[in-house]
Amino acid sequence: MLIVDKEKCIGCGVCEENCAFGAISVEDGCAVVHDTCTLCGACVETCEPGALHIEGAAKETGVELGEWSGIWVVAEFRHGEIAPVSFELLGIGRTLAEQRGVPLSAVLMGSGVEEAAGPLIASGADLVYVVDNPELEHFREDVYGRVLEELIRARRPEVVLAGATAIGRSFIPQVANALNAGLTADCTQLSIRSEDGMLLQTRPAFGGNIMATIVCPNSRPQMATVRPKVMAPPEPDPARPGEVILVELDDGVYRSRVEVLESVRSEQDNVNIQEVEILVAGGRGLASEKGFELIRGLAEELGGAVAASRAAVDSGWISYPHQVGQTGKTVCPKLYIACGISGAIQHTVGMQSAKTIVAINKDENAPILDIATYSLVGDLFEIVPLLTRRIRENRGK
Repeated sequence: MLIVDKEKCIGCGVCEENCAFGAISVEDGCAVVHDTCTLCGACVETCEPGALHIEGAAKETGVELGEWSGIWVVAEFRHGEIAPVSFELLGIGRTLAEQRGVPLSAVLMGSGVEEAAGPLIASGADLVYVVDNPELEHFREDVYGRVLEELIRARRPEVVLAGATAIGRSFIPQVANALNAGLTADCTQLSIRSEDGMLLQTRPAFGGNIMATIVCPNSRPQMATVRPKVMAPPEPDPARPGEVILVELDDGVYRSRVEVLESVRSEQDNVNIQEVEILVAGGRGLASEKGFELIRGLAEELGGAVAASRAAVDSGWISYPHQVGQTGKTVCPKLYIACGISGAIQHTVGMQSAKTIVAINKDENAPILDIATYSLVGDLFEIVPLLTRRIRENRGK
């Protein structure tokens, strides 16, 4: 709870000006806190008289920080293979481990997964903890959560990284809560603070308008989820040495009130915009669902796929698996063609790592043009058909 010390408050209004949620107002010369307060603490830091404090913010964790050591990556195994984001995490995990002078470990859970440990070692893992059990054939968040919790309690890693996928987002918060640990979701950058070895976890905040760097100084492990395609995977070395540790746990860990009757792959899973090298994306400027037929033709000529901004998805012109941005997917294709997309930070955070960006927009002041490699200012309904026709002609030659 945010508490106002009325004797110290001078009614300066600094807290009201700095509250991103409009949760504080100055009434009759004193700050008043409203129900929209999220306890972010920004007002406490800016209050010079010290009239604001969060009750219960400081808590004893009982964690001896020196007892926790090592960097862990949760390797997600689905549909018979390791998810690509796991290798991306091993890339940044290797960097963090070298900075801390500690081993990098991977945790692999599933049924019949022991053989999948080799690629993890080749991609940078020094140790791979394998929990291979028939009860882990289908993902159940309560079981996966207990397994990971048991491993962390027994071996005490200082950092645990996981992918911000549907699976990671569903059970990693459960583990963090059980361990009373800090968790930062959807990180776009990770590094080690040199003076004290803390994990610096950077992610978009306040609707993507700022980048916040978060630390968890009083709890362990420091936990973070990272979006796919944000980090670069390492070049695998099949000759790299490593150790595989088979972990046996009590049967009670695998008990669940959830029964999975069947697991099927949705047809939407076939639309994986994170794994194609060419994307043609449409936004509000396409005006309707028919506009996507226009850019779909261009994507087909280029051998690519169709993506979209949130505005287009919210309008019902295309389904969510195509969405790029803060609330969609992060992509890193060789070529990204943005058609009728203004370039708000919420969208660009998901595609700005593309090697070549082509922006087609009639607004010469659109933010997307600032990050584009090439810009075409004009009517997309004239430019896209001409571009499609020219590519078709060149392919014919």
